[in-house]
Amino acid sequence: MTLNELRIGESGTVTAVVTEDAMKRRLAAMGVAPGISIRLLRTAPSGDPSEYRVMGYNLALRKCDAEKIIIEKDGGRK
Repeated sequence: MTLNELRIGESGTVTAVVTEDAMKRRLAAMGVAPGISIRLLRTAPSGDPSEYRVMGYNLALRKCDAEKIIIEKDGGRK
């Protein structure tokens, strides 16, 4: 599943970032990397961008960028 598929209040763990190297480095610098937990806090009224909680701070991402982040939803496997 991709990051943009989370609903408000849900969280997941990043498993991969599938984008060009420059964007991958930029996201990694912001804390978005495999193994990191991320939670959707809210979305703009238009649905884009969305605000996520990553490593203790809030990060706004556009939908087109969130679609490139593969996650495993927390609580999905028991």
